Amino acid sequence: MSLRLEKDGAIARLLIDRADKRNAFNMAMWEAFPALLNDAVSDPAIRVLELRSAVAGNAFCAGADIKELMENKDNSSWRNANQAEINRVQHELARADIPTIAFVEGDCVGGGCGLAMACDMRVATKAARFGITPAKLGLVYPLHDVKLLVDLVGPGQAKRMLYTGELIDAAEAQRIGLVEFVAEDSAFLIEQLLAASSHTARQSKRFIQRVLDGQSEDDHETLGIFDAAFTRDDFAEGTRAFMEKRKPKF
Repeated sequence: MSLRLEKDGAIARLLIDRADKRNAFNMAMWEAFPALLNDAVSDPAIRVLELRSAVAGNAFCAGADIKELMENKDNSSWRNANQAEINRVQHELARADIPTIAFVEGDCVGGGCGLAMACDMRVATKAARFGITPAKLGLVYPLHDVKLLVDLVGPGQAKRMLYTGELIDAAEAQRIGLVEFVAEDSAFLIEQLLAASSHTARQSKRFIQRVLDGQSEDDHETLGIFDAAFTRDDFAEGTRAFMEKRKPKF
């Protein structure tokens, strides 16, 4: 399998396992992704999902499988189906109902960069490189993924990356907001997420998506979610831990 899901307690890892092709995504991988994602998200024991290369130090994802693309470049039915699968993966990953992390060790290019951007946060090693390269091929990046990029880095840096197709290193990616952390491991972030309320994380993620989709004022539903939190076990444990001067156990 070029993709597989592994579970370790409250952590799920979706592993990209096609090292001989620098983890480039083909059609079969795009098709397999949603079921693996749903397996992680629907498991009540899972609180964090990490997307990473199965092979340490390998490229995170070199983007689309160019050989497959060239073989089907004149097949409009295949192109349309491929784009539909990519759009589905990106939409569902960006809205997955648990915190998601992309751990990037090597190159993260094109569609691979899209996958990383669809995650909630990105941790990159110093060896990581990022690029969105349709300009090198005369193609156009999907609108949904352009929005992910603009939301992260702003229109100016997005134009720079899209117009030039140039690769940037981890430090530059962090400077412009494409990467949250430059570190040799993601364990510290996972530990922080697991120590906090999963209810807060889930609802905050939904609220942030509402903001990104254009909502700026509370409505009946968001006010209800805010109010209901005071009745939940997480609030009882959090306040109890605060009063007892200890770490909460959510």
